[in-house]
Amino acid sequence: MRPSKREELVNKALDVFYRGGFHATGMDMIVEETGISKTAIYNHFRTKDDLILAVLRRRDEVFRNWLFKRMSELGASEADQLVAMFDALGEWFREPSFKGCMFIKAVAEFQDPDHPAFKHSVEHKGLIEKYLLGLAQKSKLQHPETLVKRLLILKEGAINAAQFRSIPAPAEEAKETARLLIAA
Repeated sequence: MRPSKREELVNKALDVFYRGGFHATGMDMIVEETGISKTAIYNHFRTKDDLILAVLRRRDEVFRNWLFKRMSELGASEADQLVAMFDALGEWFREPSFKGCMFIKAVAEFQDPDHPAFKHSVEHKGLIEKYLLGLAQKSKLQHPETLVKRLLILKEGAINAAQFRSIPAPAEEAKETARLLIAA
């Protein structure tokens, strides 16, 4: 089934914003890169912020579906899946198109906690935390809330290290630390 014009626009704009950032990417660039006219864009989205929010929603859906699926494919048990998160992240980091986390970028560019992009980014991170907490609880690991908070710090640090290229294998380093945390 062919995606609707709106879905096509969101998918194309996602790539443009991911590469260029939200503030640095103007609507003229969106038009140029997507091949969709300004009139068509504004028929679907009242403002650039509305388009940005639709892009963040789409990225959230795609990223979480991919991450959770890869974790379940790579880890036999729930505890293994917590560790496998770092294998999946390593795959993402090695993609030629990797440019960091779109949600970290959104919070950096929209620092007002009441801005919809900020709120949605926080919601995205919260949904990942909720999923990991479910895995930790099913694993009967001790202090699952504390464990998950620490795993999330490792995850976010690995993402930033991968973007900065400051550590040669950030996912692998974080994975070894995650194993230690889970074993403790």
